[in-house]
Amino acid sequence: MRRKTSVTCLLFACLFTVAQAQTPTDQPAPPSDPDNLAKEYFSQIMGVAASATTNTKLYQFVYEWIGTPYRLGGKTKRGVDCSRFAYEVYDKVFNTTLGHNSRNIYTQVDPIAKDQLTPGDLVFFKIRSRNITHVGVYIGDDKFAHASSSRGVMISDLNDAYWKRYYYNGGRMLAAVKADEGEDDQPTLAPSVH
Repeated sequence: MRRKTSVTCLLFACLFTVAQAQTPTDQPAPPSDPDNLAKEYFSQIMGVAASATTNTKLYQFVYEWIGTPYRLGGKTKRGVDCSRFAYEVYDKVFNTTLGHNSRNIYTQVDPIAKDQLTPGDLVFFKIRSRNITHVGVYIGDDKFAHASSSRGVMISDLNDAYWKRYYYNGGRMLAAVKADEGEDDQPTLAPSVH
């Protein structure tokens, strides 16, 4: 009986050694890039592809404001309206000053087609009106951040029936477009800080 147990143990030991020899050794993982980790994190939270999360500062700012209640004329995290939220994004992320209401902000942008939107561009809506009544900040993959009158600062999808119905146009800041003219065919928001 001892002999069978010894032979069995010896066989298992040999099999284990052979299996160990055939398994490639695991190399230690290289240290992770903090920017890539942040992009992955914000990509999962906001439902935007990691490849679209080009401006970590933009995503971090939006993330910090999500859930802020809506308050007409509000300017702080205690309450904010859509145009002031866009104003704060541009002030803190891009060092650019916007107007104080959605119609005024629209006069400061170069209109762009929906399929040309890049993170940081603005999206405008005419909700039950002939005039622009709402503005948001595009974050990629048809998603935009905005201060909703019913749910506060949140992320919505341009393809949702409600937003699709009232979508008016996209816009890129004129200063950014003028700064990039002649450099390449696809202007981007100039002060992209990561």
